[in-house]
Amino acid sequence: MPHKSETGVVPFRYARDSVCLASIALYAGNRLLLKPHLPHHEWFFRGHFNDLLLVPAVLPLFLATYHWLGLRPHHRPPSAREILAHVLMWSLFFEVLGPHWLHRSTSDAWDLLAYALGGAIAWMLWNRPSFLRRTKSQGVGV
Repeated sequence: MPHKSETGVVPFRYARDSVCLASIALYAGNRLLLKPHLPHHEWFFRGHFNDLLLVPAVLPLFLATYHWLGLRPHHRPPSAREILAHVLMWSLFFEVLGPHWLHRSTSDAWDLLAYALGGAIAWMLWNRPSFLRRTKSQGVGV
């Protein structure tokens, strides 16, 4: 169990974060164990499941690098702004520039939705104590 900092907040564990590790395990399981046995017309696990895992699997590695370089001075969980910036950056690269330059991939609007949805779910998981406090104070049942 991670130790709380002086402020009482558990520091973000970057690549050792449970959401990150679970996402990497799900990605590997889908890619190596499930996809090879699926019919070619199966669209979710063959085409979009791993896209949902992009943010929770990769963003912590980027944030650890930013922290190591001195560009991220804190150890808080990823903010909505950090997630959105990376979703936009990866969407531009994977769905606009990649297909144009690499000629091995195609642009797919569903991938953009998967990146965004995966980022939103990851944000809720990474920020669950503050997310739960906010929803309870607004009268939303969680």
